[in-house]
Amino acid sequence: MSQYLAPGVFVEEVSFRAKSIEGVGTSVAAIVGPTRTGPLRGKPEIVTSFGEFERIYGDSGNLSLGGHSVLNHTAIAARAFFDNGGKQLFVARTLAGINNTDADGGGSTAEVSTAADPGAVVTFRSRFPGVAGDYTLELHWRDSENLLRSQSTTAPLADGELAHLEATGLPGDVRVGDIGDRAPDVRFPIAVSGLVRRVGDHYVLVGNQAVIETADAEALAAEDLRPEGAPDSDEGVLAADAVVNAAGASVRFTRVHAKAPAGGALADGSFATLTLQEATDLSDSTGGSHWGNLTVLHGTLNAEGTVFTVSAAVNSGVEDPIELQLTALAAAPSAASASIVLRNFDIDVRSGGADGRIVYTYANVSTAPGGERSLPRVLSPRPARHYDSLTSPVACSLADGATGETIRAALYAMFDDDALQPPPLSVEEPRYLIRLSGGSDGNVPTASDYAGVVDEVNGSTGLAALEDIEDISIVMTPAAAAHPNSHQAVVVEMQKHCRRMRYRIGIVDSQQGMALSQVRDFGSNFDDSRLALYYPWVVISDPRGLEEHITVPPAGFIAGIYANTDVTRGVHKAPANEPVIGALRFAQEVNRFQQELLNPAGINCLRSFPGRGHRVWGGRTLSSDPEWIYVNVRRYFLYLERSIDRSTQWVVFEPNGERLWANVRSSVEDFLYNEWFNGRLLGSSPKAAYFVRCDRSTMTQNDLDNGRLVCEVGVAALKPAEFVIFRIGQKTADA
Repeated sequence: MSQYLAPGVFVEEVSFRAKSIEGVGTSVAAIVGPTRTGPLRGKPEIVTSFGEFERIYGDSGNLSLGGHSVLNHTAIAARAFFDNGGKQLFVARTLAGINNTDADGGGSTAEVSTAADPGAVVTFRSRFPGVAGDYTLELHWRDSENLLRSQSTTAPLADGELAHLEATGLPGDVRVGDIGDRAPDVRFPIAVSGLVRRVGDHYVLVGNQAVIETADAEALAAEDLRPEGAPDSDEGVLAADAVVNAAGASVRFTRVHAKAPAGGALADGSFATLTLQEATDLSDSTGGSHWGNLTVLHGTLNAEGTVFTVSAAVNSGVEDPIELQLTALAAAPSAASASIVLRNFDIDVRSGGADGRIVYTYANVSTAPGGERSLPRVLSPRPARHYDSLTSPVACSLADGATGETIRAALYAMFDDDALQPPPLSVEEPRYLIRLSGGSDGNVPTASDYAGVVDEVNGSTGLAALEDIEDISIVMTPAAAAHPNSHQAVVVEMQKHCRRMRYRIGIVDSQQGMALSQVRDFGSNFDDSRLALYYPWVVISDPRGLEEHITVPPAGFIAGIYANTDVTRGVHKAPANEPVIGALRFAQEVNRFQQELLNPAGINCLRSFPGRGHRVWGGRTLSSDPEWIYVNVRRYFLYLERSIDRSTQWVVFEPNGERLWANVRSSVEDFLYNEWFNGRLLGSSPKAAYFVRCDRSTMTQNDLDNGRLVCEVGVAALKPAEFVIFRIGQKTADA
């Protein structure tokens, strides 16, 4: 109570009403089972659509368990859940040996996919284990601009400059010194076509590719124009001034270089490609070195863009680096088609091979090992954002001491050679593909894998991982039904989980192809109101597109119907006589006489009716207790209990007296009145529908002395009209 020490007016806030009870949600489901990819430990992720499920846990493609390809029942059930009206689904991925895994998934029978160069400078690995991790990475270099430029001029070359000379009508004055007896009968003017370099006051013909013709159309060798005493390396020499100033001559110099790209100026060692139209022999311009039949050359450009160095590390068949003067390409004008500098790049992650679907893209990645966009930062093994740790499919690590050059060489060592070197004259451009391999889904999960373990350090697994999530009301394990040897044990683990968590119900699948006697025997193993068994399996269109149709367990469809009925009608309504969306038919056609054998045993049938489609035609639990034989009654009481439990936590440690008891009674009565008013309780009046007692009649002095408040609540639940009977007879007409 407040203390008032000085005169004045004081205003206090007080409450004159009981605290209300809010009904809890009952439509949140959870699924436990193997998936193609996704996290293994920690709090299960919630998904609100099948598209979101695919981003985190993979698509509906088959799993390879124990060396056998099996349907991905977990993903198919998730799709069915959303198709039938479900909105929120927690997913706990499991695999064989999951309880022994570390935080990265190592230690189980499943394996992650990897790709690395021979020196392990760069290593890519799928973030999660599974065959789905056998991705194909395709690099797209961002600087796609063709840098090759050709310039022609009649101006003389600067000292040391290289160019391709096209000249006709050159007079005898172009000779330098005495050419001796090499070509004494040369008739001028002559025509010259070839590479020349300015050296002082003359041009030196480079290599032996120059084409020289005399006035009478005779061919000369370049060495025929070499003066006496000139170095043997000079194939031929022309007087510079005589070439440029010759009267009546036609002279043109052509230079080829790589211009600066739009992304910034070139630096020495800028990584680039040079694409040739066909295998071209320019060995005379490269000191005799050659690159074989390669048409796409990988190497570096100098800062001026004049010299392309063919790298030995990233070109197959090249033993030593080859320096190529780009101007040499002017000698074969049709040889080169493009030169593209390769600096930053994007990575498309494809599933299903080089032409598979793109599942993720990493943008603006750099080969620099320490930059903000380096491979280990963009493809981080430990992403800073939780969403990235779920959806980013690939991680990358670098060896200690890696440099930009060694990283590039490592990437090229991993590239697919066939894609990197398309055939000559092919319309296909080079593709930079890296294939991850070695992924495995492991063996078939056992009951202990489904049960999971509580691990506060690395994260819990399996059903145990669902224990920290209060909102879940529906649990299913559809993939277990495909493996008869472990199915019953998995259902036992789900039963223990639902009983431990109190407010959950488990959907039990029958096994595929069970006869009536077999499914009765299977259901007789369980006597629990928190389990509901459904029979038979559902035939649907194949979401993989491989077959016309497939047969799958019903749990995903049923969970979606539970959730949809809760939202549209209420948890008090039996989730029965509802259409099964997505069903083409059922694996066995159950008739009325067959259901008369199954229904009393608590086995809910899925049946097809002419003109009414495919429907759930049963709403019982597996309990033998008459009070709890109906799914809606069991789930409605779980709803009431949990709602009261959650909304009356304020009562704890309050003074345990008449005022508190009255507040508790008022809170519960108001909540139950609203339930009755909305037609969820049986009775023509509130008094007939429920009672709430919390007074001296429900508590002894011993209870009070031991801090116990006891409130007794009774409700008249609505049971489904399972058997609708019309009694029809004849009567005599009144006079």
